[in-house]
Amino acid sequence: MDLATSYRATTVDSGEISMHDCANACALTSAAGVSVRHTLTSVSAANARARHAGCDSYGATTGSSCGSSDAPENMNAEIWAKIKDHPCYSEEAHRHYARMHVPVAPACNIQCNYCNRKYDCSNESRPGVVSEKLTPDLAVKKVMIVASRIPQLTVIGIAGPGDSLANPRKTFDTFRMLREHAPDMKLCLSTNGLALPDYVDEICNCGIDHVTVTINMVDPVIGEKIYPWIFWDHRRVTGAEAARILHERQMLGLDMLSARGVLTKINSVLIPGINDEHLIEVNREIKRRGAFLHNIMPLISDPAHGTYFGGRGQREPTARELKAVQDACMGGVNLMRHCRQCRADAVGLLGEDRREEFALNRIDHMEVEYDLDLRRARHRRVEAERHAQREMKHKALAVARESHARGDVEVLIAVATKGGGRVNAHFGHVSEFQIFQVSAAGALFVGHRRVDAYCSGGYGDDDGLAPLIHAINDCHAVLVAKIGLCPRKSLVEAGIETVDMYAHETIENAACAWFTDYCSRLATGEIVHADRGDAAIRQIRLTNAAADAAA
Repeated sequence: MDLATSYRATTVDSGEISMHDCANACALTSAAGVSVRHTLTSVSAANARARHAGCDSYGATTGSSCGSSDAPENMNAEIWAKIKDHPCYSEEAHRHYARMHVPVAPACNIQCNYCNRKYDCSNESRPGVVSEKLTPDLAVKKVMIVASRIPQLTVIGIAGPGDSLANPRKTFDTFRMLREHAPDMKLCLSTNGLALPDYVDEICNCGIDHVTVTINMVDPVIGEKIYPWIFWDHRRVTGAEAARILHERQMLGLDMLSARGVLTKINSVLIPGINDEHLIEVNREIKRRGAFLHNIMPLISDPAHGTYFGGRGQREPTARELKAVQDACMGGVNLMRHCRQCRADAVGLLGEDRREEFALNRIDHMEVEYDLDLRRARHRRVEAERHAQREMKHKALAVARESHARGDVEVLIAVATKGGGRVNAHFGHVSEFQIFQVSAAGALFVGHRRVDAYCSGGYGDDDGLAPLIHAINDCHAVLVAKIGLCPRKSLVEAGIETVDMYAHETIENAACAWFTDYCSRLATGEIVHADRGDAAIRQIRLTNAAADAAA
């Protein structure tokens, strides 16, 4: 794949620029074409973009991945307060803090070729899937109960199962009540952006300072391959016109949010052969418009889900293809690589699903015990742990740099973890592996691989071992707290080193220590470094219920 391909210039009739407040920041007319009337000042937008300078995992302002435990010296304090305990906006925070999605917004105003909200499978994790829809009142009740039992819950989001802004009354009623009853929570919404310019004032008035916009293209020619139709101006619009309207509205909404100081995360679905190379241009454009974070995530196109792409054989990207596009965007908008493509009713840490604990038939018997002092005490303990881990990271990095680790060697490793930033999970019990890129410069989180747990009821599933190994086939080693003899043998035969000597160590410490030892063995000729193959991002078997639903 040639990631240096030049891109088709995007042409947008931006219309006349005026100097009004962004309450009335767009006027779209549908006569012969669509014109967009901007009402943003260049000064306010530029200031917002300056405020949105990002951070890497150690707190420096770079275009890599975001998250640190202590406030970076060169980061605006207001921005730091917004991201430090937000599991989506900080890679480090996602190891410690939880989020909750409340599914109060069922309607949608566009159709995406990769989306089908019809099915619900108990082990599925993909956007638009829910088990129970909620009213605003039920959503608030459920949030208060969950927060009583998960004190590290810091973020409440509305991400469907449709589009939050295609259901504005339900969405904003929920947020207003949450602001009153849970004032310490961060509020987020996700949207496709079609209706975004109309609701920027409402977003700001509700105290929502994190907005995710799904932007898969900045060229309507590419967009019409992804979106068959939108519902706009009381009519269904199709083809290139639909993609053009959507693109213009997304860009206008992004400009307006940046001007108002709202942090924006842009989600982009990587679709091989359609927008894979084009996403580099998307990254450039959203950086120019002040986006804070870019989440490039893989297409999910299992035919069992019943999507247009799935039914027509559109393949998903491989792990190497996804990483190549993400790496090509380094230096642009900060990258989010820890996304789990969550359900619209997700509860818990990223990569953890506790929604069944809080089903409606269970919360009826639960009392609300929202203790703000208890929550704050828990957060202080989390921050103390993060600070200690950050200090250990710096020491591990210093040791790695002082060692004889080869500067020309760079490998991927898989880590079995239950959270907390430590190597603390049994190989056979994990539902995902975290992937780190390790070199003499340190350990960088670059993604995760979802798998079916190998062990069930104390016994290993031999049939499930092959796809699990395929999920980490590009890794030189897997770090675990414990592993059985059978999977250990199979992994070694596949060329993947099993490492259990760093159980319960922090991930970065363990990764750097293993890498130092790896390079020592290279130096003595004990082993020979070789590139690994590619891997599959998702190795999840659908349950019988999902297969039956798709039939």
